[in-house]
Amino acid sequence: MQKLIEAINQLKNSEVKQLVDSRIAEFKEIRKNENNSLFKELCFCLLTANYSAEGGIKIQKEVGNGFITLSEVELRDTLKSLGHRFYSARAAYITLARRHNKVLKMFMDTLGEYALREWLVKNVKGLGYKEASHFMRNTGYKNVAIIDFHIIDLLVRHKLIKRPNTLTSKKYLEIEGVLKEIAKQTNLNLAELDFYLWYMETGKVLK
Repeated sequence: MQKLIEAINQLKNSEVKQLVDSRIAEFKEIRKNENNSLFKELCFCLLTANYSAEGGIKIQKEVGNGFITLSEVELRDTLKSLGHRFYSARAAYITLARRHNKVLKMFMDTLGEYALREWLVKNVKGLGYKEASHFMRNTGYKNVAIIDFHIIDLLVRHKLIKRPNTLTSKKYLEIEGVLKEIAKQTNLNLAELDFYLWYMETGKVLK
């Protein structure tokens, strides 16, 4: 773990820190905005499952309020035209999720972080722990981990975990515990840590 901690601390003393701090500040503002901004971010996280963050960002900008106003068929055709691999399933997930738009901020204001994540996973079709944590990180939460193959690859390489055959909820929480220890050792929260680890794997700070 020490080698990884040293690498993270080096990044904290580089220009990457400004990029990370800027993203964290942006996410705080999203949570302050009206419900539709939160819902559009939820749609972004639904889109990025088994897809790329860059592709999701592009589609989010193109679709905008269409996440709320387009029919499922119109949204499906739009996602297809924009190149999403799973346009039909994602259009269905997004239109189903609209029923939560008006209550989303209420749950975010009243539930604790881990209770909110459980609510999202149980109630928003298409969201697992990773996507729910991604949505929460992107709306200002700091203490949940986004565990994707980039993060798993890095932790396996540093011999901090064994590669899981499947990422069950139990295994997800176990790996999140490892990341919490790294965050503690580097004086970061999990939201910040994710950016540094993702940068180490991809050379990018996205969202």
